[in-house]
Amino acid sequence: MGTTTPPRTLAEALRARGDESLAGLLRARPDLLNPVPNDITQLATRAGTRASVVRALEHLDRFALQTAEALAVAPDPAPYDALLSLLTGDGLDDGDQRDDAGAAITAALPGALSTLREQALVWGEADRLRLVRTARELLAPSPQHPSPTGLGPTVSEATAGMSPGRLQEILATTGLPATHDPVSAVAALAALFTDRTRMAELLDTAPVEALSVLDRLVWGPPYGEVTPNPTPPVKWLRDRGLLLPVSTRTVVLPREAALHLRAGRAHRVPEPVPPAVAAAATRDPQAVDRAAAGQAFTALSTVEELLKLWNGGGPAILRAGGLSVRELKRAANSLDVTEPIAAFWIELAYAAGLLASDGEPEERYAPTPASDEWLDLPAEDRWTHLATAWLAATRTPGLVGGQDAKGRALSALGPELDRSAAPDVRRRVLALFAELPPGTAPDAETLLRRLRWERPLRGGATPPTGAGEGADLRSRLALWTLNEAELLGVTGRGALSAQARALLDEGPGAAAARLAPLVPEPLDHVLLQADLTAVAPGPLERPLAETLSVLADVESKGGATVYRFTPGSVRRALDAGQAAADLHAFLAAHSRTPVPQPLSYLIDDVARRHGHLRIGSASAYVRCDDEAVLNEILADRRSTGLRLRRLAPTVLASQADPGSLLEALRDMGYAPAAESAEGDVLITRAGARRTPPRTPPVPVPEGPPTPDDTLLGAAVRAIRAGDTAATVIRKDTSEDPSSTTPSGSLPRTTPAETLATVQAAAMTGSAVWIGYVNADGAASQRVIAPVRVEGGFVTAYDHTADEVRTYPLHRITGVAELAEDGKP
Repeated sequence: MGTTTPPRTLAEALRARGDESLAGLLRARPDLLNPVPNDITQLATRAGTRASVVRALEHLDRFALQTAEALAVAPDPAPYDALLSLLTGDGLDDGDQRDDAGAAITAALPGALSTLREQALVWGEADRLRLVRTARELLAPSPQHPSPTGLGPTVSEATAGMSPGRLQEILATTGLPATHDPVSAVAALAALFTDRTRMAELLDTAPVEALSVLDRLVWGPPYGEVTPNPTPPVKWLRDRGLLLPVSTRTVVLPREAALHLRAGRAHRVPEPVPPAVAAAATRDPQAVDRAAAGQAFTALSTVEELLKLWNGGGPAILRAGGLSVRELKRAANSLDVTEPIAAFWIELAYAAGLLASDGEPEERYAPTPASDEWLDLPAEDRWTHLATAWLAATRTPGLVGGQDAKGRALSALGPELDRSAAPDVRRRVLALFAELPPGTAPDAETLLRRLRWERPLRGGATPPTGAGEGADLRSRLALWTLNEAELLGVTGRGALSAQARALLDEGPGAAAARLAPLVPEPLDHVLLQADLTAVAPGPLERPLAETLSVLADVESKGGATVYRFTPGSVRRALDAGQAAADLHAFLAAHSRTPVPQPLSYLIDDVARRHGHLRIGSASAYVRCDDEAVLNEILADRRSTGLRLRRLAPTVLASQADPGSLLEALRDMGYAPAAESAEGDVLITRAGARRTPPRTPPVPVPEGPPTPDDTLLGAAVRAIRAGDTAATVIRKDTSEDPSSTTPSGSLPRTTPAETLATVQAAAMTGSAVWIGYVNADGAASQRVIAPVRVEGGFVTAYDHTADEVRTYPLHRITGVAELAEDGKP
């Protein structure tokens, strides 16, 4: 079919790709699209920058990364067979093992190379594979950054500063003939180390202790410290070049010698196949779904209780942001959970947009208006809302209690809990769950090994993001995901539930439909008992639950909730505006058992005394129609701190504020009621505090988003058009036949020549090449096909932008016609 010239640069390799291949590159590395490159050359330059290459390497699986690491220590360029040899080696101790491992590597290597090519980390033909220079620099060995392969520098690199005399001494000691120059001496030493037979003969003469030294260095790190008077084994190795000096106290095992000792392998354990996720247990799928549904209902109850807890205004926000340790403990005690679990529920409610700061000068956390809408939804829809928010959240409550990079404690709802990798890890963990048969619980250790294989750099080789976090943040996120999924009801008894599978595959609607039959229906009744308790045998309807939570205190939770009636709880209901008759009617309407007489007596007794005393503001006053009661208060020693005095037979004044006076008299055993300035009883209702409308926190993205097909298509067309403008062949209009216009430079013509050329092109329908300077002073070159020229403007189809545009003629620096065969 003809001869194709091999690409000489990455830009040429990219230019030879098809549009689908370029779109695949931009999809795999979306950071290259911001902004859209002007042409292929700029795309290649951007693809070779350090930040972009690091991001691309972080998204490689272990074998693709091992392939890149092998290329980093291979000759540049490297033939395919040399790369394969570095991965398979010259042989292993066990023949069957060698055959199995070699076959797996041979089968997986084309796919790994395809991945590296697609991401523009490797280019060139099969006989001249080249790793992008930046990737080679990142993965190649150095004293400051040892290679991931554990290999050291080559003989040539390690002897760069060595004197010629010392090189000749090493040759003489190893039995090699002397040479006339250092280059040939280095070549002779490298040839010895790469010759299997001669190298084996040399090592046969080595002392046993010297071989032990090599064993410690062979798999890395290859550097070691020596004393000014080294031991005989080290001296034997140094005299023969098997250890080369890096500094006065440091030596290194050269790469060629290490590869011989490794049987030619760059890695001790190549991993061409992803490790399988093993099953820890297999359970009945229906039992899994029921267990997950039960936990999902518990999750809803816990979040509802948290909202109720902060209904009237939650805890104050720390100056640095977040929740104080004391308030977290208080929330944990109220929810009857541990502090880490309380932090999870608080962060989940915040991520779902149900909690936020109120924005007041003294900021506090409080429920948002969206929480009221959420509470009105059916249980299955409330759960899908929470689960969807959890999947997308970058908040990581597992970090609460740790320390940031400056040693400061990380608090719940604090600003330092966002980790952009969290959503990706959660979805990948659940995807691995979904690959197992229904009802199968995966083994956590094998799951972590799979995640580390898929993202080895993100799993264990990247620097820690904060002090105390450790390097393996991705694995920690995976472990937190396992715990959080069980708490939320995404998994049940360690296996993925059917409703969670539907959420991942089909969306919230399908998940809600799967969950609905498993969620218990809310009840409209309770069972009153003679010991002043009420038993709710299941979840209650929201109006009933809200009223009962005001009238009684929750004593215990579980399959059934037990409420206890006390004088304080009854007074709380009366303070909320209920009358005794209303409470009797409420209990009679919602109890499947008769209202016990002790409970009726309790309500009537508290109601009889409720409001008998009235408190207003003088600073504060107490009034009562019964003078004997006021006399009793004045005579009580506990009222001394209130500084009461009688204003009238039925009125006492106090210098304490009304709130303090109200609480003090209640502590003394009375049941006073607060009074307004008009003399009416003040009704206090729970849940009156709401934040202004708040949107849920926006997750912190992990890098740029993946572009859609429309954007990719437009970007590829723009890059192709810009490349055409940069590399197009133009007619030479100079009088000197030897004169040429450099490709890529802006054309320069007079205004009259520019006008005449574009008018002629508009008449003939031909394309021209122009230089253009926009309003910001940025110069660019474009290929346009003029359509109309009038009023100092040229309207043309711009091949660079792939659209019709209008350009002011005074901003065109010059114009040149395209050659008849003008192609890139």
